[in-house]
Amino acid sequence: MSATAPQASERAVAQRIAQSMRAIADPTRVQILRLLMDAPDGRRGVTDLAGRLGLTQPTVSHHVRIMANDGILQSTQEGRQVWYSLVQSRLADVFDFVQRSPADAPAAAVDPIVLERITNDLALRFAGVFSRETVAKYVASSYKLLRQGAPHDRHLSSHTSRFAADRLGSLSAADAAAAGSVTDVLFVCVQNAGRSQLASAILRSLAGDRVRVLTAGSQPTETINPKIVAALDEIGVSVNGEYPKPLTDEVVRGADVVITMGCGDACPIYPGRRYLDWELPDPAAMSMDGVRAVRDDIDRRVRELLQSLPPVNAG
Repeated sequence: MSATAPQASERAVAQRIAQSMRAIADPTRVQILRLLMDAPDGRRGVTDLAGRLGLTQPTVSHHVRIMANDGILQSTQEGRQVWYSLVQSRLADVFDFVQRSPADAPAAAVDPIVLERITNDLALRFAGVFSRETVAKYVASSYKLLRQGAPHDRHLSSHTSRFAADRLGSLSAADAAAAGSVTDVLFVCVQNAGRSQLASAILRSLAGDRVRVLTAGSQPTETINPKIVAALDEIGVSVNGEYPKPLTDEVVRGADVVITMGCGDACPIYPGRRYLDWELPDPAAMSMDGVRAVRDDIDRRVRELLQSLPPVNAG
């Protein structure tokens, strides 16, 4: 006996759901879907996805192509940039599965052996400046701060190493009788995911080794806004592995110039530092055109700042 129209419709829906489950039955595709769901405007590019996942662009392209062929993802091209987003009619098919998947769980704790290696490497790097006990203390506290603020961070090991190194470097500069010819500039905003990342990336690209650039957030989020990454890429500037991190006392103490952007009185004030407050709107919920306007405003301010900094060989 032939199936009735309602039965045929139910069977088609079941087949479509089963096909969707097969298309996303891969941990990497689940993570891609989660990143797309979490994106402020619901879309990301392959470059951004590859950077967040620590994978090559061809690998990510392979996975998004499979999901696009199945009708789970759709692509939109703007100039040279291709954006991927979830097809809204398929969202209900995959949402619960993705939310319950292991990719939704907090990242695993960093192995103590890895933390020990980070400590040993940094102790070697700062030999004669800090004791191993001091280095171990900063590695442990950096790990704790980052894990509290970004429990889903899949690069917690490398971020812990870099965060601890930045803090120890700032502490060393603050305690030194003279910081040398390199100027330390600290950019601080609320989430450390937008304005401060725009400013730091542009300054690094313009100043090179002449300036040591750091960023922090009074209330850091887990990831850099993907629209910030895209806006910087449009002008040939990379975020260069940056990530949101909390504001700590030693980075302020070690800075020659502290620039705040919308974070109020979160920064401690120390004598001998140059403090600037840039009044800039938060690009978090802006369209790409709005983000570009903020980027261009910051670009102008950074160029003016760079002209006011001492030359490399200043005594």
